[in-house]
Amino acid sequence: MMEKVYGWIASHTETIVICALLLGIGLPLLRLLGYVIRKGLKKKVSEQSIMLISKGVVYVGSTILVMMTLQQAGVKLGTLLGAAGIAGVAIGFASQTSLSNLISGLFLIWEKPFAIGDVLECGNDRGVVYSVDLLSVHLRTYTNQLIRIPNEALIKNPFTNVTRFPIRRMDINIGVAYKEDIEKVIRILKEVATANPLCLDEPEPIIVFKGFGDSALEFLFGPWFAKTDYVALRNSLLLEVKKRFDEEGIEIPFPHRTLYAGEATKPFPVHIVPPPAGPA
Repeated sequence: MMEKVYGWIASHTETIVICALLLGIGLPLLRLLGYVIRKGLKKKVSEQSIMLISKGVVYVGSTILVMMTLQQAGVKLGTLLGAAGIAGVAIGFASQTSLSNLISGLFLIWEKPFAIGDVLECGNDRGVVYSVDLLSVHLRTYTNQLIRIPNEALIKNPFTNVTRFPIRRMDINIGVAYKEDIEKVIRILKEVATANPLCLDEPEPIIVFKGFGDSALEFLFGPWFAKTDYVALRNSLLLEVKKRFDEEGIEIPFPHRTLYAGEATKPFPVHIVPPPAGPA
């Protein structure tokens, strides 16, 4: 048995060497080409387009390389492609979800509703877009975890691109005690926004008296800011609002609960009837 193997290898040495060179040199060159494409197009097109082009070149090149290797090995490509077509039909029925994700991924790449680095919210999932592939989108959460969302889910369900535009508005709900002066509260919030260097002057901050809550006068405080300053601005604003309210003697109420025991809660009188006397 081993003699037959050695004989076959000896008679096909040239073919084996050529196939090994095609795969051993061609595949690393394709990966290098993909890397060069990503570097060369980095500042010219979007990250999604770079990823799609580089992966497309690598996949198509690998397919051509494998076909060349099979042809060099003497495999009849016509018969192989016919068998692959039949198998492809069977696999297509079994992988409709993957095909749907693939088509949805092409739509997402074409539409470009988000880019790598954007903050995305989809249902209960929230994170920074880490990669956009043909089958799924990967998010990296703020706790450094990876979330994989199928492209079909993003096409069928609404999602929010939090950082699509360069500026955003931060909506902060604030409540003060009923005894406070509404105009004074509005003036203080304007002064806090004006004094904070991270708040934009244009557009002007939105300050709305929302109405009478259960235990407070309710306000909406909405300053505008550059999207990269979210954490720093939120921390500084909350601290400054609390500090100014303390300085001006403005009370921030907290919910109170009063328990009332009315007449209906009093116990009913109970009459105890002594048992009848037993026989003497």
